[in-house]
Amino acid sequence: MSASRTPSPFWQAFGPGLLWASAAIGVSHLVQSTRAGANAGFGLAWVILAALVLKYPFFEYGPRYAAATGESLVEGYLRVGRWALWLYLLITISTAMIIQVAVVLFTAFIARNVFGLTWSMPVMTGAVLATCAGVLMVGRFRGLDRASKLIIALLSVSTLFAAVVAARRVDPASFTPWPLGPDVVAFPFILALVGWMPSAFDISVWSSLWTLAKNRATGTRASVAHALLDFRIGYVGTGMLAFAFVTLGAGVMHGSGTSFSDQGTQFSVQLVDLYAQTLGNWLRPIVLVAMLTTMFSTSLTVIDGFPRAIARSVWVVRHGLEPAPDDVGPVYWGAGAVLGGLTVVIVLLFIGTLTAMVDFATIVSFFTAPALGYLNLRAVTAPHVPVEARPGPGLRRLSIVGLALLGGTAVAYVIW
Repeated sequence: MSASRTPSPFWQAFGPGLLWASAAIGVSHLVQSTRAGANAGFGLAWVILAALVLKYPFFEYGPRYAAATGESLVEGYLRVGRWALWLYLLITISTAMIIQVAVVLFTAFIARNVFGLTWSMPVMTGAVLATCAGVLMVGRFRGLDRASKLIIALLSVSTLFAAVVAARRVDPASFTPWPLGPDVVAFPFILALVGWMPSAFDISVWSSLWTLAKNRATGTRASVAHALLDFRIGYVGTGMLAFAFVTLGAGVMHGSGTSFSDQGTQFSVQLVDLYAQTLGNWLRPIVLVAMLTTMFSTSLTVIDGFPRAIARSVWVVRHGLEPAPDDVGPVYWGAGAVLGGLTVVIVLLFIGTLTAMVDFATIVSFFTAPALGYLNLRAVTAPHVPVEARPGPGLRRLSIVGLALLGGTAVAYVIW
C-alpha cells in the first residue's frame, strides 16, 4: 500500500488568490466591463488595462505583507500609526454598506431570473444573504476556500466560452479608441469603471486575512514567493475575464441601438435576452451560469470579507499587536448580521436604482483608493518588514505613479 503524498508547499498555500479573484470578479466585470463593451466596443479597453496595471501593486501588498510578517494589513496600518488604523476603519464602515448592497442586490436580481421566482426583492436579497451565511457557518474558511475554487472554475469556462462565440460578431470598427464627451462616454462612467477594476482596494486587507486563515487551516506558513504566485494566478485570471466581458458587451450590444436600463428588474434580464436573440437561445443556460456564479462568488466573499476585516480591526484597536485569535468570532457574526439587516432595509427603499447604485458605489471606491493605496505602500515598506520581502524599486515606482494618477484624477473630477 502506497503512502499518502504530502501536498507541495505551493498547493498548501494555493487558494487565497482565488478568493481574491472571487471577490473581484463581480459587478466590475459583469456590469461595468460589459457596459464598457456595449457603449464603446473595445474603445475603453485601454482604461481597463491601465487600471489593472496601475492598481496591481496595492492588491499584491496584501498577501506579500501577510506572508512576510505573519500579520494582516490591519496590524500593518497600526504600525504606520494609530491614525492610519482609524482612517482604514472609517473608510471600511462608510463603504461596507454601499458595496454590499450593490453586490447582493444584483445577485438577487439574477438569482430570481435564473430560478424563475416571484419573490419580492427584499425577500430574494434575504435568501442570498442566508445562503452565503449558511456556507460560511457550515464550512468556515475551508468551505469558503473550496466553494471559491468550484465557482471560479464554472465561471471561467462558461464566460470564456460565451466570449469566444460573441467575438465572431465584434465589428472591427469597435477597436477604435473611444473619445470622451457628454454624447459618447461620460467621465463619471470612466471613474466608475476604474473604481472597481479589478476591484476596490478594500479587498487587499481581506487578501492578507485570507492568507493568514489559509495558514491556520493548513498548519503551515506560506512563503512570500508562494503567496505571490497564488495571488498572481488569480490576478491574471481576473484580467482575462474582464476582457471576456468586454467582448460580450461589444459583440452583443455595441452598435445595436440598445442601452442598459437603470431599472434593476429590467437590467437583470436584458443582457441574457440579448445574448439569446443575437447568438442563439442555446447560449442562454451558459450565460445564466456565468452571471449567477459570478455574482454569487462575489457576494460570498464580500459577506465574509467586511465582517472579517471589521473583527480584526476591533481586535487590533483593543489589543494592539497582540496575536489575534480566529477572526470568525462574535464580532464577525455581529457585524455580518448588522450589515445583512441593513442591506435588506436599503433594498426595500431603493429597489429600482440598481445601475445608479452600482455607479455610486464604484465612484466612492475610486475616491477612497488613493488613501488605502498609500497605507498599503507604507505598511509593506516599513522597517519591520524583512528587506528581501519588500517590493523592489520598479514596483515602488509603479505604486507612486498609480497614486499620482488615481489621486490626480479624483482631484480633477472634483474641480470639473
